Amino acid sequence: MRLTTRSKFAVVAIVDLASRSVGSPVALSALSERYEISVSYLEVLFSGLRQAGLVISTRGPGGGYTLARGARDISVADIVLASEVGKPGGAGRLGDAMSSSQGAMTADLWAAFNHSVMEYLASVSVAELVSQQAPIERVHIAAEKNSSAKRVKPRPQLPREGVPNSVFALGASRALE
Repeated sequence: MRLTTRSKFAVVAIVDLASRSVGSPVALSALSERYEISVSYLEVLFSGLRQAGLVISTRGPGGGYTLARGARDISVADIVLASEVGKPGGAGRLGDAMSSSQGAMTADLWAAFNHSVMEYLASVSVAELVSQQAPIERVHIAAEKNSSAKRVKPRPQLPREGVPNSVFALGASRALE
């Protein structure tokens, strides 16, 4: 098993869906803006998540993705496994890249390690991650609402006479003194 950037983005996206999709789907374009990930990358990622039965897609205006199951019923292990399906080397384990003689010496170590990691990831639910992120999310959501408010353009400042407006003018004014 490998914990790749792809699986990390998948966990972030699912946690975002769980915290924001109360009654309405979350558009990939919104996720793309929030996390600065391309929409095409998210489409590929969500295709795997949809095929694994973790998300449901809604087409049309106001469409997007919602969780297929409750946040308590989805573990981080489910997300990681779903995001790596069909990816070359996605099912590989740590230690697989070694030669057979090197790998045979430590095969039990890597098998136990992978088993421990998967057990831990299976014990963490999306609901737990959402509850840990709740205070942070409220701050971000409030900031998003404030940033969408109409902003007043500052008035341009007019140059003042007798005051240098560049370092060159400052040097010239100092030379005159």
